[in-house]
Amino acid sequence: MSAVSGLEIKEPSIFERGSPGRSAMDVPDSGGSAPDIPDALLRKASPELPSVSESEVVRHFTRLSRMNYGIDVGLYPLGSCTMKYNPRVNEDIAAMPGFAAVHPYFPAALAQGALRVMWELAGALAEISGMEAVTLAPAAGAHGELTGMRIIRRAMEARGDPRKKVLVPDTAHGTNPASCVLSRFKAVEIKSSEEGILDPAEVARVMDDDVAAIMITNPNTLGLFEQDLPEVARIVHEKGGLVYGDGANLNAVMGRTRPASLGIDVMQFNLHKTFSTPHGGGGPGSGPVGVVRELEPYLPIPRVMRLEDGSFALQEDFPESIGRVRSFAGQFGVIVKALAYVRALGAAGIRDATEMAVLNANYLRARLKDRFHLPYERPCMHEVVFSDRIQSAGGVRTMDIAKALMDHGFHPPTVYFPLIVHGAIMIEPTETEDRATLDEFVDAMISIADEAERTPDSLHDAPHLTAISRPDEVQAARKPVLTWKPK
Repeated sequence: MSAVSGLEIKEPSIFERGSPGRSAMDVPDSGGSAPDIPDALLRKASPELPSVSESEVVRHFTRLSRMNYGIDVGLYPLGSCTMKYNPRVNEDIAAMPGFAAVHPYFPAALAQGALRVMWELAGALAEISGMEAVTLAPAAGAHGELTGMRIIRRAMEARGDPRKKVLVPDTAHGTNPASCVLSRFKAVEIKSSEEGILDPAEVARVMDDDVAAIMITNPNTLGLFEQDLPEVARIVHEKGGLVYGDGANLNAVMGRTRPASLGIDVMQFNLHKTFSTPHGGGGPGSGPVGVVRELEPYLPIPRVMRLEDGSFALQEDFPESIGRVRSFAGQFGVIVKALAYVRALGAAGIRDATEMAVLNANYLRARLKDRFHLPYERPCMHEVVFSDRIQSAGGVRTMDIAKALMDHGFHPPTVYFPLIVHGAIMIEPTETEDRATLDEFVDAMISIADEAERTPDSLHDAPHLTAISRPDEVQAARKPVLTWKPK
């Protein structure tokens, strides 16, 4: 059985291949006495496991691995997720014994190299963003959001003005409202304009003395640059509020503009999206937070500081800090990879990565806009959002298009998000894909559009060539079958 509830893989599983007496191992007799195991811990019956040979075991897991899809296989066009290829050399650097074996409880004198790596990365992120100071502590992007919103709450309390509301555009990342609520704010949604970006007049209308901040994802989840952000920031600042910048889409602007220059006061960086750590599968992630000078006293502890003698130390003597946000000072392996990435690229390389990400997304936009509905007729940034409006007239929906891409050898893009676009198809090629790969993807999308016109019913059962076709994805998430049981 597969790990999907109630669904059987099309080819025989390893559990039906074996025969009694076969074995994949040969354990020699130790010659010693059997260990004294209490009766309560002994099995009452032998485990029901398949009897298979070594070759059958190897082939079984090799077959499973070939059913999977990853960035080493092909394009991963998941919009707003930046599933890009990351240089393998950075994995090697993070695995070096001096980095991999360091422990958070090492005394500072034995961890100077690790502390310097952290200090240098914090400085690099501050330079890239224009922020005054950076903490590396948060363990993921959403954790960085929560840390940033706690900093804003502490700043408001220090002013003696504990405001209650945070403005959140309808194009923000989905975790933004949750970060507000967990920080004891009320999230107030702001509608975007017909152009898909914030209207300063609308921000001015809802901005009052009870608004602590506005949370802005830039570029937003439509892949559009918030061109009026400086004016929005001015409106918020004049009313005593702060501007939180969701940095999850920094891959589209780094090296070209500094968020602090646009009026942002606090932001998180997603190292696992932008700075060379494989993204997905539950981790590891890292969500450092940068702040302007006014908010620096509230950064979490411990902080990596450089002492007068040039050495480094973790310090906790910051009385206005929000305190600890996790056990230690950060996801060190991710931090090493991020610094390796930044130092390898340099300022020019970081800018090039941004420009290629934007170019690739606009290339897809230009080649597909005549076949798929484009909700916003303007250049995009790192990702482009289409919809199924054209295909849905013939009964073909976004999910049909996404599933059909699997038959063409591509992982589906993000679907049905952002919510403000009905039947959304969000595609992010990233900077690591070449034109030949993008052309193959375009050809697949055009082929699906043709099929939707000629034989739309065939797409309702796609994919046809995969081991699993259309599982009940809700039940698969809520009631997964994670263990094998004999029939």
